[in-house]
Amino acid sequence: MHSALTAVRLASKLCQRVQLQLKAGEKTDKADESPVTVADYGAQALVAWSLQRSLPNQPFSMVAEEDSVDLRQPEGAGMAARITAMVNEVVSQEEPGSQPLSEADVLGLIDTGGSEGGSQGRHWVLDPIDGTRGFVGMRQYAVCLGLLDQGQVVVGVLGCPNLPGGQIQDEDGAGNSAAKAGTDGVGVIFAAQKGAGSYAGPLAGSAFPRDRLQLSDTQNFSQIRFMESYESKHSDFSFTAKLAAKLGVSRPALRIDSQAKYGALARGDAAINLRFPRPGYREKIWDHAAGALIVQEAGGVISDASGAPLDFGKGRWLDLDRGIVSATPAVHAALLQAIQEVSQSGD
Repeated sequence: MHSALTAVRLASKLCQRVQLQLKAGEKTDKADESPVTVADYGAQALVAWSLQRSLPNQPFSMVAEEDSVDLRQPEGAGMAARITAMVNEVVSQEEPGSQPLSEADVLGLIDTGGSEGGSQGRHWVLDPIDGTRGFVGMRQYAVCLGLLDQGQVVVGVLGCPNLPGGQIQDEDGAGNSAAKAGTDGVGVIFAAQKGAGSYAGPLAGSAFPRDRLQLSDTQNFSQIRFMESYESKHSDFSFTAKLAAKLGVSRPALRIDSQAKYGALARGDAAINLRFPRPGYREKIWDHAAGALIVQEAGGVISDASGAPLDFGKGRWLDLDRGIVSATPAVHAALLQAIQEVSQSGD
């Protein structure tokens, strides 16, 4: 757990520095039209560097979102140089007097994320910046690191630099969130270990987060909040609105980028988190592994739309029925019934 916390905090430092200074030429689009920035690559390299440094005698396998293919092309040379400089800036502060990493070293660290994972052995699972569109839009994002052991998530850590330490408000999902990063009370780290509970605390510093998270259940649907993705491509707003109406949820949706929603759910900022992406969209394990454990260890329930648990041991992808539903236990049961009824009605 200590190694995971350290790695996430280092990557979060890099991301905080980059977000407010992101320049033209430091962002590009991948083949699936999702954005990637110098911070995504740099955070992935730093996490790999930190984990390998703190666990030198252990086999290292990591399932992560990015690779260095584009950076090794002639048109990627500028980004590669910038990423190397950013990583070395953080490394030199963490380990003064250390030998700077070469560009080849940094690209090699990025490519350690190419593992296929699976149900055998132990594998780190990393999304270096979950919510890159939010990152570029100066909204919420998260550095997300989990550990799989025999296909089960046993450690989960979320670094949320723009998330307030207190209860999240509507404006905290908007485009001014980045301006608050580093101010008093902003920046949260969530951590969970299977069977040992979920915790939250300040992202800054090095202390283990001390606030134990325990969800309280309720069926007073008129008072609860539900969360969903900020981006419409990750959530069918029409369908989720019908679900809310079926349940009698009257408060408007709280729309936030990234797995920060899982942390907010675990500490009770809302009672429901819904994710119903467009048909054909295939979920990746790094988008949910860390957050799922944090919700479960706080007493929440997470499943696909049919109620089946998420299986992180099948490789880099999740096989799901329609979407992902996470909530307090009683609310989750009611949600599954509402999903069935709304889907059958065809309204």
